[in-house]
Amino acid sequence: MDSLAVFFLAAVAVGGIVWVFVYPILSGERQAEKRMENVARAEPAVRLGRGAQRSRRDTVEATLKDLEERHKRKTRAPPLNVRIEQAGLTWSKNQFMLISAGVGFALFMVALSFGPGLLPAIGIGFAGAFGLPRWLLSFLKKRREAKFLDSFPDAVDIIVRGVKAGLPLLDCLKMITVEAPEPLKTEFRAIVETQAVGMPLGEACGKLYERTPVPEANFFAIVVAIQQKAGGNLSEALGNLSRVLRDRKKMKAKIRAMSQEAKASAGIIGALPIAVMTLVYITSPDYISLLFTEPLGRLMLAVSAAWMGMGVLVMKKMINFDF
Repeated sequence: MDSLAVFFLAAVAVGGIVWVFVYPILSGERQAEKRMENVARAEPAVRLGRGAQRSRRDTVEATLKDLEERHKRKTRAPPLNVRIEQAGLTWSKNQFMLISAGVGFALFMVALSFGPGLLPAIGIGFAGAFGLPRWLLSFLKKRREAKFLDSFPDAVDIIVRGVKAGLPLLDCLKMITVEAPEPLKTEFRAIVETQAVGMPLGEACGKLYERTPVPEANFFAIVVAIQQKAGGNLSEALGNLSRVLRDRKKMKAKIRAMSQEAKASAGIIGALPIAVMTLVYITSPDYISLLFTEPLGRLMLAVSAAWMGMGVLVMKKMINFDF
């Protein structure tokens, strides 16, 4: 049983490390992020001929080029303090590192107290210090982005109605800071506060994409930046943006509904071997105990767990329909 415990704890540690560093590559999340960046990236307009008088098209072109260059300068992997802010946490970088070290040390002591050995305990502590906190950041970031996208089209509609009623854009943004739910209220309050200290409103809206890196936030920043520099009908532009946002929301809901059958099938297929093994162990423990007592049986379990893990990752990538 000691060797079985060592094997189990080592498998958990290795699985945690693989989940953090290898899973984003195999699951297609990085490819999905690249596709989202390509969608969010603004393409420059066509340059006018030489000698042509500078017009609104020139201003729009210059604005789009500036936004594109600013987008290229952003790092693909944001620093830790930015990731903490994107997750909606108020921790500093040092606090996060201390909490991560505490979690890793606690898991190391728990694993060491059960007696699996020093090496598996170190692996579990490493996974707890570097894998679990960063997975939590990723989970909180995605949950916060989902809440933001759920209320963002309604906020844009409020801005459109306010602009049509004759209110300035800044006053419409202040309405969002009062009436919108979290995290939309906090993000728009940051825009208002940033503009209050002297930053132009277009650049202040551009900061929204840095705190909430979703294409919808970048669309909003581009529309406001172009209107601030080139003028135009802001209510019409934001109205078109609101329709685009709602269409994207409907498409995501449709994709989620169409992929539920595949996700349910993947869950059943992944849980079936474990369920069968548990039932056989309950009904005939002597029959299946050879897998845990014999070296060949433990090797078979390890190989089966590896194949099952690869199958789950492949199925996850096949049903990953993010865009």
